[in-house]
Amino acid sequence: MFENWPWEKVCRFAGQTGYEGIEIAPFTLAESVEQISAERRAEIRRQAEDAGLQIAGLHWLLVSPKGLYLNHPDAAIRDKTADYLSALVNFCADVGGNIMVFGSPKQRSVHPDLSPQQARELAKDTFARPLEAARKRGVTICFEPLSPEETDFINTAGEARAFIEEVGHPNLRLLLDVKAMSSETRPIPEIIRESRQYVTHVHANDANRRGPGFGDTDFGPIAAALKEIGYDGWVSVEVFDFKPDPETIARESLRYLKRFF
Repeated sequence: MFENWPWEKVCRFAGQTGYEGIEIAPFTLAESVEQISAERRAEIRRQAEDAGLQIAGLHWLLVSPKGLYLNHPDAAIRDKTADYLSALVNFCADVGGNIMVFGSPKQRSVHPDLSPQQARELAKDTFARPLEAARKRGVTICFEPLSPEETDFINTAGEARAFIEEVGHPNLRLLLDVKAMSSETRPIPEIIRESRQYVTHVHANDANRRGPGFGDTDFGPIAAALKEIGYDGWVSVEVFDFKPDPETIARESLRYLKRFF
């Protein structure tokens, strides 16, 4: 949401506002993280630390470069995607992060030439190499269930848990996003309790795609359920509607969340 802000300015504002961590959408820094030098990676980490922030990790992973697709029938495209996910693992670790949120709805939807089960098997195969890189670098890839409006591949937390179990790798875990959970038919606290063995990262937003507190989603029961299951990871503000401005979104979202956390 800090479009066109220099990274150092984003970090300084977030730290001064009271945030403890920050996530990076890699496409905001470069077309490909492979273009980011070791020196620049160290600088990115240092600028966050100088602002009093820890880099939690990465999200919006496959926006760029173009042509990436998790379960494409073309093996060369899947191979390119696996290579880039592995490069993202190394970038994440280099800047001090340990979480990668896999949402990327457009790059994971079931390809029209495939059945849902075929797409699932190809996705598992594509994840194999990045997950080994993640194990070596201490990074956890968190799969994010998303609403049917965004993708037709893994829409509920239950479906995501089943996929994670099928893959069976300790570095593939679950991201729970409040907006996405709001699209399910069951209460969010119930989803959280059922996911206690899997959830490793949480995105906080309203069902209306704005910041927490900018709509009708009540975070009281959500916070209570996370506390009940002993969750001790990040709760990260992620929004899709950037009105009225990034400063207001950041300040008011944090003020609202601190009522419950």
